Amino acid sequence: MATRRLPPAPLRGVPFRGPHQRTGEAGSAVFLDASLATGLTRRGVLAWLAAGLGTRALAGDAPHSRLMASWAERGRYFAGVLRVDEDHVSALAQLSLPTRAHGLALEADGAVLVAARRPGDWLLRWRPDSGAAQWHWVNDDRRLNGHVLPSSDGRAVWTTETNQADAAGLIGVRDPRTLEKTGEWATQGMDPHEMLVLPEALGRVPAGALIVANGGIPTQSETGRSHRDLSRMDPSLVALDPASGALLGQWRLDDPRLSVRHLAWDPVGRRVGIALQAEHDDEAARRDAPLLATWDGDALRAAPPMAHARGYGADICARAGGGFWLSATRANALLGLDARGAIAERVNLPSAGALAARPGHAWAAGAAVTWHDGERQTLSSALQLDNHWVSARA
Repeated sequence: MATRRLPPAPLRGVPFRGPHQRTGEAGSAVFLDASLATGLTRRGVLAWLAAGLGTRALAGDAPHSRLMASWAERGRYFAGVLRVDEDHVSALAQLSLPTRAHGLALEADGAVLVAARRPGDWLLRWRPDSGAAQWHWVNDDRRLNGHVLPSSDGRAVWTTETNQADAAGLIGVRDPRTLEKTGEWATQGMDPHEMLVLPEALGRVPAGALIVANGGIPTQSETGRSHRDLSRMDPSLVALDPASGALLGQWRLDDPRLSVRHLAWDPVGRRVGIALQAEHDDEAARRDAPLLATWDGDALRAAPPMAHARGYGADICARAGGGFWLSATRANALLGLDARGAIAERVNLPSAGALAARPGHAWAAGAAVTWHDGERQTLSSALQLDNHWVSARA
């Protein structure tokens, strides 16, 4: 189905304000008409979304304090630009979404790609500076798995997907202008999730290879989320040729109940870190399961068991000096992991989730609070950030 481009349009209704926007503050209100709460058709959703652009001029804000994120607030979903100040977080710009989002990615020109949470049926390109939104809807038997990534050369946009007919994992290869699919590559597994472009050669895998986390969890095609028959789990990490999709290598952990989910590059240790989610039947095994695996181009290795980490690694990013930050959502903790994968720091952060890093800076989000380089900022209790956010480029 063709990509739909819709210009912003005025809409009468009740203004939505960011968590720290004062009454009468210009520029960032998104107007939501109460009559749109029920009975929306897809065309109606698109009209509502086109009208719901709330963009404030972003000039003058320090780039290192801005993050692209998605969140829920008072029963509605948004993607937008958040500014992290010394003591609080505020929304600079936001766009209404039809359903919950998951992964975001920045393009070279500053546009933001947003993928619907699995099983997703929409993909978005948004330009925060102008408010322009480009939507693409998925109408076939494929469903998006929550992550999107532009190719390094700008010739393609990649999405992780599942074929609902047989649960096979796919990479959707998309036209970078229209977001229309031009091809598909097999991921050699099921439940593919996050992708990463390898910044330098590792082992026999060349720089630029597309690294894909196959979560390996069988799910019900009707929901795309309900786990079933976990004895069939087959998580893996694969490297694909970025031009052809040809398989360059595939690696598995010894424990098939550790789902391979999210990826980050450690430029100091020169390796990929993988956030894991435990799916063991035994509660004690889940509670103390490792949340980190690392890949050096030759082998995929799980970190030592992590006592009381509670089996759920939501996100991962590089840590200054080497190692990784990892959000342990169910343990209400942000974990700083050293080069060996051992816990070097443990920060109390309720419902720890989204992580982002730039050289010299790191951000983490939790329930009603964020963490930036060791300092905490207040977040509106009504604003519930999703699992991922991305630091704006300088």
